[in-house]
Amino acid sequence: MHLKIKIKKNSDAKMPLYVHKGDSGADLYSAEECLLNPMERKLVPTGIRISIPYGYEAQIRPKSGLAIEHGITHANCIGTIDSGYRGEIKIPMINLGSKPYKIEKGKKIGQMVFAKIEEAIFEEADELDVTTRNDKGFGSTGLD
Repeated sequence: MHLKIKIKKNSDAKMPLYVHKGDSGADLYSAEECLLNPMERKLVPTGIRISIPYGYEAQIRPKSGLAIEHGITHANCIGTIDSGYRGEIKIPMINLGSKPYKIEKGKKIGQMVFAKIEEAIFEEADELDVTTRNDKGFGSTGLD
């Protein structure tokens, strides 16, 4: 079974695309050209709007090739698009590299993964259950 996502796009925007069978993320493409200087952040439009069914979210993730080859990633790492959002998908890009990077129109700038979500019911409690970890946080498992 497949999840059906309705897409409204600008006339020259590219549709998301799964490049290989079995890919979890569909590539997203820049709808405009822009220059991203070192340590600069810009909100880059994709030219698409989507309708996500209730009970799902879209996660917008960086492209590993852009990160390793050019230091280009997303300012918020993984972005969430909620089922009620109908605006254009725009990606907050950041250049962590040492050289300006030209984002070309129609080039890959991210990938979109859909995930089923469950709404939580929050219940105040006086005590929580005890675990072997309890409140041990950062580095609690060691580095060996």
